[in-house]
Amino acid sequence: MVGAAPELVIFDCDGVLVDSEPISVAVLIDAIAAAGVQMDEETAYERFLGTSLSSTCTVLETDYGLKFARNQLERMRAALYNRFRSELRPMPGIAEALAAIGQAVCVASSSQLERIRLSLEITGLSGYFDANIFSATMVARGKPAPDLFLLASRKMNVSPERCLVIEDSPAGIEAAKSAGMRVFAFVGGGHAKRPEHLRRVSHVQPDLIFDKMAALPALLAARDSDAREMPWNS
Repeated sequence: MVGAAPELVIFDCDGVLVDSEPISVAVLIDAIAAAGVQMDEETAYERFLGTSLSSTCTVLETDYGLKFARNQLERMRAALYNRFRSELRPMPGIAEALAAIGQAVCVASSSQLERIRLSLEITGLSGYFDANIFSATMVARGKPAPDLFLLASRKMNVSPERCLVIEDSPAGIEAAKSAGMRVFAFVGGGHAKRPEHLRRVSHVQPDLIFDKMAALPALLAARDSDAREMPWNS
């Protein structure tokens, strides 16, 4: 870490706290196919990982001529929540890491508030965050704009330079950097081992890349020189 340890650790939710991205992408691809557009998994990850539903719908309409009606979005949301209730799991090691972290923590996610809360409740992580949950629906611009992380910083009363973001997506990493925050890229999720994903994450140059949540407390306490000697924690 550069200088002293951070005062606030800001966690993305999907792909960081919960291993939800494979489920979410599968549901999105099914919904797109039902609307008459075929999209492979790699394209879906590249175009939509880490983005809000609003941003996803804008891309689908602009680039694919596909506009979801309200009832279609509701069906997609219902299908996603049903799969979450039966399949969603916390990221391995995250509960132990949260229990060991001495800093204040919060969530800043591109998902809707309802979905974030449901994800945390299903996986037993709600108690670590209480009301400190921030959604892209609370700001004008979602990731990769810095608005959401700056909102979290302001609400938590910690200056951006004293914040550290844990992200899994290139869009989220870019947003954290634009907000003037340090950022660790987590690549231990079910979606993150794909070579193209790892290449894209490396390309946006997070401060550190790691793949085991159990290592996070030690990484937060490490000096900058130590951390940069450990680009992977395998």
